[in-house]
Amino acid sequence: MHRGTVWLIGAAIALAGLAGQACGGSAPAKDAKPREPRIAVIPKGTTHEFWKSIHAGAVKASREEGAFVIWKGPVREDDRDEQIKVMETFVSQQVDGIVIAPLDSKALVPVLNDARARNIPVAIIDSAVEWDGAVTFVATDNVKAGGLAAERLGTVLGGKGRVMMMRLQEGSASTTERETGFLATLAAKFPGIKVVSSNQYGGATTETGFATAERLLASYRDVDGVFCPNETTTFGMLLALDAAGRAGKVKFVGFDASPKLVEALEQGKIDGLVLQNPLRMGELGVRLLLSAIRGEKVEQRVDTGATMVTRENMTQPEIRALILPDLSKYLN
Repeated sequence: MHRGTVWLIGAAIALAGLAGQACGGSAPAKDAKPREPRIAVIPKGTTHEFWKSIHAGAVKASREEGAFVIWKGPVREDDRDEQIKVMETFVSQQVDGIVIAPLDSKALVPVLNDARARNIPVAIIDSAVEWDGAVTFVATDNVKAGGLAAERLGTVLGGKGRVMMMRLQEGSASTTERETGFLATLAAKFPGIKVVSSNQYGGATTETGFATAERLLASYRDVDGVFCPNETTTFGMLLALDAAGRAGKVKFVGFDASPKLVEALEQGKIDGLVLQNPLRMGELGVRLLLSAIRGEKVEQRVDTGATMVTRENMTQPEIRALILPDLSKYLN
């Protein structure tokens, strides 16, 4: 064979080898970094302070664990169809894992089953769902938290009077458990208190909560105390009490914190706020999911705790950290 021909054949083989490497045909270098797991985090909503803290906790865990968090959810906390669509999108994209706070205890079961069929692990946070495939459930003990609210309201009322509870919405397992815990504890520990209304729903926005609260306050003008089980119902009731000139006169216990609710607590318009630890909830949801992906054993149920905040204890450092968590280092 001619020497020039041999050189051309050798050059062609070398070029083919380079082309194969460019197309990914060769094995990766031994020191190449593995791809970060992609974890989808789906909240009930994206507007309120509670969910911003969940987001911050998820980001904190992802940075420390070497993962990539994709945060997406419905704007409103009553948009079940949108949450299902978001979940379906992430399942079709074959993300490495999903952390979700279910809007409805039943409606998400079909898409959760789809995730399981595709071997996508799922961690449930905040609110329970009627599904047995989760690697872990991270949430407040909501029955106990509702009991804390009852104990505070019963105490500030001196064990007697007429109270009402404005619920959130049907299908929300977390708030239903709070409502159940509130009513059960009130009945057991404060027999001198009469519940005059407990079957009205404020809905998922401040506007709907305000409208329901106005109707309730107009119907029960002699009510002595009120309980609301989440941020939107609490703020809606606060606005209605203000509008009726009854803020500070009607004893009021709510749930969760925002700057306006904390201000109302300082002013004496609210007598207690049950606070969860949403930053911890988001962090543990992602952290435990990643542990499960690595094949490690994780706890099936984690209680992230609940604290009763009053004017008397709200200046304590550990309480201030719950009321005003520093999210700036995690959220831009």
